[in-house]
Amino acid sequence: MGAMLFTGGPVWTGEGRAEALAVRDGRIVAVGDARSARDALDGIAFEHVDLGGRMLMPGFHDAHVHPVSGALERLRCDLSHLHDRAAYLRTVGEYAKAEPGREWITGGGWSMSAFPGGLPRREDLDAVASGRPVFLPNRDHHSAWVSTAALERAGIDAGTPDPANGRIERDPDGRPTGVLHEAAMDLVTPLLPEDTDEDYDRALMEAQRYLFSLGITGWQDAIVGAYAGSRDQLGTYLRADAAGRLRARVAGALWWERDRGGEQIADLERRRALAAGAARFRAGIVKIMQDGVAENFTAAMIDPYVGKGFCGTSNVDPSRLREHVAALDRAGFAVHFHAIGDRAVRECLDAVQASANARRHHIAHLHVVHPDDVPRFGALGVTANIQALWATHHEQNDTLCVPFFGPERAAHQYPFGAIARTGGRLAAGSDWPVSTPDPWPAIHVAVNRTEPEGSAESAWPTSQTPMLPEQALTLTQALTAYTAGSAYVSHLDAEIGTLTPGKAADLVVLDRDPFEPGTTLHDVRADLVFIDGEAVHDHGSTIGAARPATPGSAARAG
Repeated sequence: MGAMLFTGGPVWTGEGRAEALAVRDGRIVAVGDARSARDALDGIAFEHVDLGGRMLMPGFHDAHVHPVSGALERLRCDLSHLHDRAAYLRTVGEYAKAEPGREWITGGGWSMSAFPGGLPRREDLDAVASGRPVFLPNRDHHSAWVSTAALERAGIDAGTPDPANGRIERDPDGRPTGVLHEAAMDLVTPLLPEDTDEDYDRALMEAQRYLFSLGITGWQDAIVGAYAGSRDQLGTYLRADAAGRLRARVAGALWWERDRGGEQIADLERRRALAAGAARFRAGIVKIMQDGVAENFTAAMIDPYVGKGFCGTSNVDPSRLREHVAALDRAGFAVHFHAIGDRAVRECLDAVQASANARRHHIAHLHVVHPDDVPRFGALGVTANIQALWATHHEQNDTLCVPFFGPERAAHQYPFGAIARTGGRLAAGSDWPVSTPDPWPAIHVAVNRTEPEGSAESAWPTSQTPMLPEQALTLTQALTAYTAGSAYVSHLDAEIGTLTPGKAADLVVLDRDPFEPGTTLHDVRADLVFIDGEAVHDHGSTIGAARPATPGSAARAG
């Protein structure tokens, strides 16, 4: 590792702005004016990066992402970049023809808004897949679209009961339609061809490459364990770390199995111990998925869905949840909760309140939060782990969620601004492959509460009407959530999150200064990305060549 000097553009440190930054041996050694930064490198050779007006900032840390699943979908039957039924079927058919030797067609990424009521049909898959079994999770991975052959292989028919924490969509005569929600997916997933270690190793490296290209230098993997057809990724991370292939800083949230209880904590402790010697990976967090999603009515609500007569599903009994969180506290684990509905959010907050310690617990998603619970985030020290991209008027939310919330509850969606105003800490993540891992469209939404122009969702008539504009964040708040806030919930804030002397030089040079008035935030890109002061992504920029230094002077390059 050498030395670098960044000048010629704004340096956003996470705590303010500076005009220069110096790096030596992978660490930040000076932040301030150009002279003091250059003096910190006196007598050594360094590379000079002329920012040319572009902004330097800390690397993004995605606080809720599924990199291996996202990369596997990119490498298989990938529907995530498409937006309508015809395109989905065309792509599945083309994939089936291109991969005749694959017994099952897998991949995923379809949007519920592409189908009436959010529900595709098995017959469509039958027509394009030539009778082969198909299993395609949707974008949020809470439902799967399956073919008739897949249902038959799993023995799912009109007489099959819904499993606990799951639902089989059915025609009026009881016959399955081809959509399986939540735990109902587990009726099929044991039959899927098992991915190999090589498949997962390749997927992790593809995910790392892709995330680096977006300026994401680390992340929290929101499910490290077997879930919805995905196998456990713990070994994948440990192999990559041991071989030196894992360059990102990663925190793994170990999966809490919903059909088990407190007896699994001993297993979680053993899994955490396996990662104790890793250089770039740690596993001191547990993921508890407390409810489902609003689109399929499995999100846990305080009051019934309008016209439905039921309130969704709590995956863990609230009294048990309090016991489990207290036990996880005692075992030294932080908890990463999934909570979409207002009842699930309240149950998670209640569980933290009942526990003895505050171990950087955080609640992700927060689609609906009752106003009474908003100030509890700050009071309890619970971080709101936001996926800001979803906080707009887009078709899926406006047609599949809002009508069943009713107007009062619809006013409680994604209250990021209110949580911040009442003292709550924010972290930010993408939930890729549910949505794009690119931070900038999400930052645009956090600041504007409208769809980025040109996105597929921007064609929806109300997409440019701000959703609850009083819940918008400032650009500084949004960037802080995606850097320091996310580093905090991953227990990495001593290493990353702000540009502070002594911290790791995980850096991003943007293609512009996003604070400039009139900047189109969703178009911002990463030009250069560094891990420990070494370039891991270069989008056509030029880094000045180092020159040998003379004693007592700084080499100036570029």
